[in-house]
Parts: sequence; C-alpha cells; structure tokens
Amino acid sequence: MSLLSDVFIWGAVAFVVLAIAMLYRAVKGPTMQDRVLAVNVLGTNTVVILALLAVGLDESWFLDIALVYALLNFLMSIAISKFTVERGGII
Repeated sequence: MSLLSDVFIWGAVAFVVLAIAMLYRAVKGPTMQDRVLAVNVLGTNTVVILALLAVGLDESWFLDIALVYALLNFLMSIAISKFTVERGGII
C-alpha cells in the first residue's frame, strides 16, 4: 500500500508542476480569454491535486475540500465570463 500511496503523492507533485507552468499563462496571456481559461485550468488542477492527496494520504477530508473548491471554481468561471461579456471583452 505504501508504493501506491507514493504514486498518488508523486502524481499530485506532477500536477503542482503543471499548475506552476499554467500560472505563467494566467499572468502573461495575450488575451483575456487566455487568462480566464488558465485560471479555470488552475482551479481544476487544484481539485485534482486535492483528490490525489486524499487517496495518497488516506485523508477523506481532502475530498470535501476538493468538492467545495470545484463548486467555487465553477462559479468563478461563470462570474468572470459574465464580467468579460458585459465589459465587451469578447473579440
């Protein structure tokens, strides 16, 4: 069981590295749509990281946090998209 836990934890570490790479696109995105998509991907990566940690560390409360964060990420995406459309940011 320890080897499987290590695999899940290393998977979470790999997603953290990918999230750091996506953070560059969120900051330097040439358009607002690139930034919105990058922030959405960062939120999804966070949910996956929390789920992998829940399995790897055998802590079920990480899944509760992941579910709440997924809902907040969805609401944030809708709010940013609505703000972008109302502001006229859609090209």
